[in-house]
Amino acid sequence: MRSKNKPAPTVAEAAYIAHVAKLPCSVCDEGGGEGSPSEVHEIEQGNWWLSIALCGGCHRGPINGLHGQRQMWKLKKLDEQGALAITIRRVFLAARGA
Repeated sequence: MRSKNKPAPTVAEAAYIAHVAKLPCSVCDEGGGEGSPSEVHEIEQGNWWLSIALCGGCHRGPINGLHGQRQMWKLKKLDEQGALAITIRRVFLAARGA
């Protein structure tokens, strides 16, 4: 769901978002793909290029979620930049066919 104050993504951004949604969660490695797409979290609202692939629990969950107590994040010793690095690495490797 897009905030009403945020511009719609461009065609290129929308393609990138769709690719990120196919990746597994950058925190717990769950989901991703057609049957269980990841949620796409932007580190900076409206900057779609800074998007992280997250499962619902690691994104919105009250205990493990980024917007909750972040227990899974703490367990994995990750912050948003670390999760972004994982997402970028996976995008790059997928583009290379690795």
